[in-house]
Amino acid sequence: MATPLYLECNICGHQQPYIPFVPAICQKCESQWVEAHYDYEAFKREILRGIPNRPSDLWRFQDVLPLKDPSALELYPAGGTPLWLSHRFAPDLGHESVYIKDERYGPTSSFKDRQAAVAVAAMNENGIREAVIASTGNAAVAYAAACARAGIKLWVFMTSLVPQEKLREAALFGAEVIRVSGNYDQTKQIASQFAQRKNLLLDRGASSIPARESMKTIAYEIVEQLGWRAPDWYIQAVSGGLGPLGVYQGFKEMYNMGLINKIPKLAIIQAEGCAPMVHAFKAGKDVATPVIPDTRIIILSTGDPGKAYTYLWNLTQKYGGVMESVTDLEAYEAMKALATSEGMAVEPATAVAFAGFQKLSKQGVIGKGELVAINCTGHTFPVEKHVLGDQWAVDVHLSKDQSPAPREGLQAALENLDEKTTTVLLVDDNSDDALLIRRLLEGRKNYRMYHAKDGWEGLSVARQKLPDLIVSDLTMPGIDGFGLVEELKLDPRTRHIPVVVVSAKDITEEERSRLNGHIEALYQKGSLPTRKFVDKVIGVIEDKMDEKGKE
Repeated sequence: MATPLYLECNICGHQQPYIPFVPAICQKCESQWVEAHYDYEAFKREILRGIPNRPSDLWRFQDVLPLKDPSALELYPAGGTPLWLSHRFAPDLGHESVYIKDERYGPTSSFKDRQAAVAVAAMNENGIREAVIASTGNAAVAYAAACARAGIKLWVFMTSLVPQEKLREAALFGAEVIRVSGNYDQTKQIASQFAQRKNLLLDRGASSIPARESMKTIAYEIVEQLGWRAPDWYIQAVSGGLGPLGVYQGFKEMYNMGLINKIPKLAIIQAEGCAPMVHAFKAGKDVATPVIPDTRIIILSTGDPGKAYTYLWNLTQKYGGVMESVTDLEAYEAMKALATSEGMAVEPATAVAFAGFQKLSKQGVIGKGELVAINCTGHTFPVEKHVLGDQWAVDVHLSKDQSPAPREGLQAALENLDEKTTTVLLVDDNSDDALLIRRLLEGRKNYRMYHAKDGWEGLSVARQKLPDLIVSDLTMPGIDGFGLVEELKLDPRTRHIPVVVVSAKDITEEERSRLNGHIEALYQKGSLPTRKFVDKVIGVIEDKMDEKGKE
C-alpha cells in the first residue's frame, strides 16, 4: 500500500489527508507547496535489501508513488531510462563527469511518459474514464498514449503553434485534439473552462500529486545508477517547472532517508524568448512576472509559471543553484553539437538544457571537476529544418527515368555538385555577428555554412569538414584567433584553407606581423559596411574556387 500517509504544507507545516485528484492546496494557508509523505522507513529497508523482484522501470519505486495497490493494475511502462556518460560533448568543454539521463527511451520518447504513467494509473484506480489536458506538446502525446492503453477518453488542448507532427501524434493515439489559436496560457484557460462545463477531470500539472510525484523517480534512478551517489548539479530546461519540482522531491526523500549525503545544486534553463523565471531570478525576486512568449521552441513557451517559480526559487536558495537562459540559435547549435558528438538526436527543449550547460561551464559556474546530470528528452522530427537549414543534403539529378546517365549529363551533375558544396566556416563567439554574416552570405549564393563558437570547436570543425573558407574572430574564449590560425597552418589537412580574420579590437603591428602570410585578409569590425565586407569575403571564395578550377 503506497497511498501517502498525509500531505504536509512546506510553508506552515499543516498536515492533511491525501484525497486523489483534489488540488493539493494547504487547507490552512492555501499554499500550493504541499508534499506527500509515505512510510519511508519501510521503503528504506527495501532499498537496503536491493529492492528485490522489482521491475526496472519507474514502478521499481512504487512505495513512494500515490497508488493504493500498483501490483493490481496493468501498469503503463515508463522510466527505467539509461544514464550515459558524455564521451565527447562535455569533455570538449573540459568536463569528464557529465551524465545524460536519456528520457528518449520512454514509450513516446519524453520524460512526460512518467507523468502520464502515474497520473493515468491513478485515474484508472479511481474509476475516471474521461479527462482533459492542456499541453505544449510532449505531455499531450504521452497522456494520449497512456490513456489509449487504459481505455480513457482524453481531450487534448494545444496551441496551434505546436508542431503539426505532435498534434497528429496525439490524434493517432485516439485523443480528441483541440487546436487553439492562442498562446499556451490562453490554451490552459480554455481547457479549464471546458473541463468545468463538462464536469471532467483536468490534469493540473504541478499541483497534481500523481503528476508531480512521478518525476521524483528520475532522481531515484540517477542516484541508483551512480552507485547511490548524488550528482553535484542537476540541469533541466523548463517551461512550467513541474519536472524539477518533482525531481527534487526525490532527492530530498533520499537525503532524509540517509541514502545520499547531499542534495544537488539546481540549474534551471529557459529559452531567452520565454524566460520569466530567469528574469525574476537575476533580479533577486521570488515571484516571476509573466511574459509574452517569443520563441520558436514552443514546448517551453509558458509565459506565466505562477507559483512553480517561487518553489523552484526556494530550492535554489536552500540547496544552491542558478537560472539561466539561452537563445533559440544557441539551442539549435547545441542540438546539432550533441548529435554530432554523442550520436544523440534530441528536441530543442532538451537542447536548451545542453546549451545552458555550455554557457554555465564557460562562465565557470559549473566546475570542471563537478559531477553533473542533465535531463535529456524528446526527438527531433518536427524541427530538423531549424538546425540543418534547407541545404542539409545536395541533390544530384542524373536522369528522370533512373536509366544510366549519359556522359555529358554525369559531368554536368558533378560540376553542379562541386558548385553547390562551397562551404564556409564561421568561428565567432558572438552568435549575432555570425548569424548576420551567415545570412548575408547565403543571400548571395547557396553556401553551406558551419558555425563554431570558439577556437577549439572551430579547429575541430575545420578538420572534419575541410571548408573552402574560414572566417574567424580574433578574441574568443579558449584558443583565440591567433592560435587557431597557427594550428590550422601546422595541420597538412587544413593549411591550404584560406582564412579571413575579422576583429573588433585594434590590431597592433606585432599582431599584424604574427598573422602575416597566414591569412587571406584582415578586416576591422565596423570599419566598412557589413555588405561590403561580405562582398570582399565572397571575392576571396571565388578567387580560390577559380584557382581550384585551374589546377
